[in-house]
Amino acid sequence: MADEISKAQTARPGGDTICGKIIRKEILVNIIYEDDQCIAFHDVAPEAPTHFLMVLKKAISQLSEVEPAEDALLGHLMIVGKKCAADLGLVRGYRLVINEGPDGGQSVYHPHLHVLGRRQLGWPPG
Repeated sequence: MADEISKAQTARPGGDTICGKIIRKEILVNIIYEDDQCIAFHDVAPEAPTHFLMVLKKAISQLSEVEPAEDALLGHLMIVGKKCAADLGLVRGYRLVINEGPDGGQSVYHPHLHVLGRRQLGWPPG
């Protein structure tokens, strides 16, 4: 985790990201769901027994730059996340996380939603 925080302190918007490469199928992942707006796949370095990512296909660098006309994209991401969580049997609950900016731990500048479950998650999360 400390490594991701270190990356977040130096990461900057712009350029291609790992998310773009996954969307274009240049990097293969274990896909859970895909449609024309998003893709969901298992995290390759999970922080919980079930940990998957929901990635917008639209190239936006961070949540704070989403325009009001794009609100439906974020709602779609959360609804699909809920569906995937149910499909994966997360009946006792799960956590949705979006990292925003350096202090929020954002190390990849492409909005993505982490869904974590199948263990008790602590509070506060940081």
